[in-house]
Amino acid sequence: MNSLAAKKNKKGTWRQALVTFLSPIFIVLVLRWAVVEPFVIPSGSMIPNLLVHDHILVQKFAYGLHIPFSNSWLVQWRSPQRGEIVVFKYPENPDVYYIKRLVGLPGDEISVNSGRIQVNGQEWTLKEMPAVLDSEIWNSFNYYKEDNGHTEYTVRFLEPESAGDPQTFKVPEGHYFFMGDNRDQSSDSRVWGFVKNEYLVGKAFVIWLSCRSTLPTMSFVCDPTQIRWERLFKTL
Repeated sequence: MNSLAAKKNKKGTWRQALVTFLSPIFIVLVLRWAVVEPFVIPSGSMIPNLLVHDHILVQKFAYGLHIPFSNSWLVQWRSPQRGEIVVFKYPENPDVYYIKRLVGLPGDEISVNSGRIQVNGQEWTLKEMPAVLDSEIWNSFNYYKEDNGHTEYTVRFLEPESAGDPQTFKVPEGHYFFMGDNRDQSSDSRVWGFVKNEYLVGKAFVIWLSCRSTLPTMSFVCDPTQIRWERLFKTL
């Protein structure tokens, strides 16, 4: 009798141990699928608003929920809005994630002339900013406040804006047009085209950690002596 009870107790212990071990993993997977996922900025295409080694959080539920391990939407409750910073799957290789600012919605006609944007004939205004002394990002560039009619943010140019030959794009249904804020140093929809609705991942909303460089032995870990303290918990 005692032997049977001991065996039952042992089985119960194994089940409890398995649940205890798997539960945190399951919770983390659900959080990453449906709620929030961290990403690290690898390039300067979104300077000055996002810097290399900025660690951001992305709202996975901002536009809806995907079927797990699929590009298809389980449910989609809203579309992204112009001016939002969005993480999406790179159209030419969906295993790679990109982050850019949304410029064009389905059906929009986009005209880009030396970085200056028109959407459906409405020009987004650029207001020149005074020089700022910051050797990390500001020197030797020209900065403007861009207003798309809903939001205002800073964009960067290598050269002062000048007239040129405009590029015109007609955004197909079910697709979006993205550009980097670092206008002359960004590979974006001007180069590789439109992003399918199914490739949207989520909306970037906060920088929770940022550093100028990582540890030499672990390139994915911030060097604690190189933290950009002023950028911690900065909203996007």
